[in-house]
Amino acid sequence: MDSVKLIGTVYLMLFCCYLSLIDVNQFEPSTFTERISWIWPNNIKVNRDVVFDTSEMIRKAGYPVETHVITTEDGYLLTLHRIPGDNGSLPVLLQPGFLATSAIWIFLGKGKGLAYILADHGYDVWLGNFRGNIYSRAHISLSPSNSTFWDFSLNELGIYDLPTMITYITNMRSQPLHTYIGISMGSTCFYIMATEHPEIAQMVKVMISLAPTVFLNHMTSPIQYLFFLKDYKMIMGFFFHKFLLSNFVRSFLIYGSEQNILKDIYVNLFSILFGYDHEQFDYHLLPLILSHFPAGGSFNIGVHYIQLFQSGKFRQYDYGRAKNILIYNSIEPPEYNLTNITIPIALFYGPGDLLDNTMHIRRLYHLLPNVVDIYQVPWRNFNHVDFVVAKDAPKLVYERVLKIMRMENSNNITSIIKDECYALNLYNNGYD
Repeated sequence: MDSVKLIGTVYLMLFCCYLSLIDVNQFEPSTFTERISWIWPNNIKVNRDVVFDTSEMIRKAGYPVETHVITTEDGYLLTLHRIPGDNGSLPVLLQPGFLATSAIWIFLGKGKGLAYILADHGYDVWLGNFRGNIYSRAHISLSPSNSTFWDFSLNELGIYDLPTMITYITNMRSQPLHTYIGISMGSTCFYIMATEHPEIAQMVKVMISLAPTVFLNHMTSPIQYLFFLKDYKMIMGFFFHKFLLSNFVRSFLIYGSEQNILKDIYVNLFSILFGYDHEQFDYHLLPLILSHFPAGGSFNIGVHYIQLFQSGKFRQYDYGRAKNILIYNSIEPPEYNLTNITIPIALFYGPGDLLDNTMHIRRLYHLLPNVVDIYQVPWRNFNHVDFVVAKDAPKLVYERVLKIMRMENSNNITSIIKDECYALNLYNNGYD
């Protein structure tokens, strides 16, 4: 581990030297065409679909789309994308994970992306964006160039962002949110919200948790070996907040994904970090994915996840002993009390996920008092990102999602666990 830290430190020093010589903002031409021609002037062919934002992709697919900008209690401006249903439609909210945006729910395209499937089934589909990503990088008084803008962790997303989104939708529709679907961090923050703002959680009838990242201490992803980077907050803050979001880097990633050698490198990197599942990955999606991911986020979120991994507990941000006493009146940060969450929850996970595994899911299942379904996707290599990019996600995942959403009450939903032979068999394994 010491050698890994040494190598990482050397690379960070070289990276800092490079950054000191350039201003990333100078590589920000006004159009995608200008960006590409600046870097590769020899008439390089690039798929023009990659320049579309979420609204434009939805519109191109033939669906109506709306954009709503809402303000959190602490002043952040969040963007909600919506595929509106008719007056009698049931509202659902889909929330992305870390460094992702609302676009992940439409990556698979018309007839396959979860947002489109839900719209086709008559739901009023809302797609959320957490503070800090490219659609929610604004504040009533703070500029993203101000480090204070980025001073938030998972806790703020749970206690400010999600309550604002859910309250806005339920007020607009004058009815509860029928279903909340969160992947990865989208699930993490829902659990935070449900423990800290139970009155908001009661506005949701059912929560579906895809690849929930709550407990991480048994992860097998090599991501854990990069956790020493938390000691370089200033450098990594620049990397997360500015460098990843630069058009220059985005253009480089997109162009690289079009080239055969770099394409394999990208896919292998995803496999190393999230799980190997080349059979389910559509290489043609790679330029589109890289045009929207990574989409920016707070380095403190990454640090918060590191703390969850190292402590083995699901708890609030650890500021250190002195500041913890001032904020929490305790040396250790308080844990989120998952046992207080009473709404029906369905847990989905993939057996090939290197971030989540059965031990994490089993622990979460024991703590949540109203788990109505726990589902192991019946594909051996199904990984952390397959929930939104796998070729067979509609068959392997979304059919079951729809089945849960159609259930009228939690008693009916619970029967799914016993009726489906490909569900994770908690009963035979003694988990109940």
